[in-house]
Amino acid sequence: MKLLQDFKKFALRGNLVDLAIGFTVGAAFSTVAKSLVEDLIMPPLGLVLGRTDFSDYYLLLRDGPEVPGPYPTREAAEAAGAVLLDYGVFLTNLFTFLIVALAMFAVVRMVTKASDALQDEFGADDDTSETTPDTKKCAYCREVVPYKASRCPHCTSFLGTDGGPLQPDDRLTPKEPARTA
Repeated sequence: MKLLQDFKKFALRGNLVDLAIGFTVGAAFSTVAKSLVEDLIMPPLGLVLGRTDFSDYYLLLRDGPEVPGPYPTREAAEAAGAVLLDYGVFLTNLFTFLIVALAMFAVVRMVTKASDALQDEFGADDDTSETTPDTKKCAYCREVVPYKASRCPHCTSFLGTDGGPLQPDDRLTPKEPARTA
């Protein structure tokens, strides 16, 4: 039973779920990028170069044993058993990769700029150094929390606001209303 609980804990960790979502979105994005290259970019490029389909570019290394060359298409050469160097298919895949890489670069750049803007807007500490830890333990429940957390997400205890002391911070502790006589 412990094995099942451990597997459940592993499978439902945030990192694994995020990875699965990223992989699924990446696969869908790759399909769209491949369609963009094959259906929208390659036909005009092929027309400029005098051919409408890059996948028909190949280099015949050896004629087929049944039918000697020349062959009108790559498919005819493959059917005849010829040995080919399919550089047209490689070029198509290379363009697909470059489009995906360019799109991923644009997304990462936008996220980085948005993150920088948020840090500028909300006054991120510029004096954080390499020695500042990422996490700390709550003084009450001893669970690991982010270093800059002001409240423990596990036991809801108040922590220091500057990532410092692990005891409650008077500035964050709710005050009791003044009693009138």
